[in-house]
Amino acid sequence: MTDNKILISACLLGHAVRYDGKGKPLLHPAIDRWREEGRLVTICPELAGGMSVPRPPAEIENGMTGADVLAGRARVVEITGGDVTAQFMAGARQALDFAQAHGCTHALLIDGSPSCGSGFIYDGSFEGRKHAGNGVTAALLEDAGIRVFSDRRIDDLDALISRP
Repeated sequence: MTDNKILISACLLGHAVRYDGKGKPLLHPAIDRWREEGRLVTICPELAGGMSVPRPPAEIENGMTGADVLAGRARVVEITGGDVTAQFMAGARQALDFAQAHGCTHALLIDGSPSCGSGFIYDGSFEGRKHAGNGVTAALLEDAGIRVFSDRRIDDLDALISRP
């Protein structure tokens, strides 16, 4: 069965692609089932955008969101001050192209990330403060009609795509 393909953050499958060189595996029976069904399409937008592992942490500046970055109203900056907006934009476009090429109708992305966050992202202060909003990739995917779910909402996604 290949209906309802799901774009998934590579870190959620345990790939060591996060800024700190680690993965963040999401252990859930739905992941195993979707893998067996051939539904999962794996990507790390930040790597797709040309970033390395490890890399300095990055956040969207001034409490803005991925939609603000896409509209040119905000930047993605590293804790070191480096502007990585271009890499985040390129990674988001790569993720969208990849999702569309594979027929993904949904995405399961790691929350909190300036790329993949869909429930919350960090506010740009690098002090651990969160606010509601999407990262750059999550915002672009949703704009294109791909339904985005955070890792904390895997049960919602499972219920949605498991309906007859």
